[in-house]
Amino acid sequence: MTERLSAEARRQALGGLPGWTEVQGRDAIGKTFIFKDFNEAFGFMTRAALAAEKMDHHPEWRNVYKTVEVVLSTHDAGGVTALDIALAQTMNAIAG
Repeated sequence: MTERLSAEARRQALGGLPGWTEVQGRDAIGKTFIFKDFNEAFGFMTRAALAAEKMDHHPEWRNVYKTVEVVLSTHDAGGVTALDIALAQTMNAIAG
């Protein structure tokens, strides 16, 4: 099992993740991605889903038209871990 990041380690990691913030009331990080249209949003989700599956680490997310809201937390660890940071970095890279 992956260990939860300390509050300080999470803050430091978020400093290198543009657009990601702590989710209020949870030990989680989140970001809202906005794309040109539904096709771009769905393409992002498809590529992110393949990456998440390879990592065996899956996001909580919601899609409405061109907007994708993502929340990451490692449920087995009860909070944010290095897996969440890695998936957030991957999602930022996919989104461009």
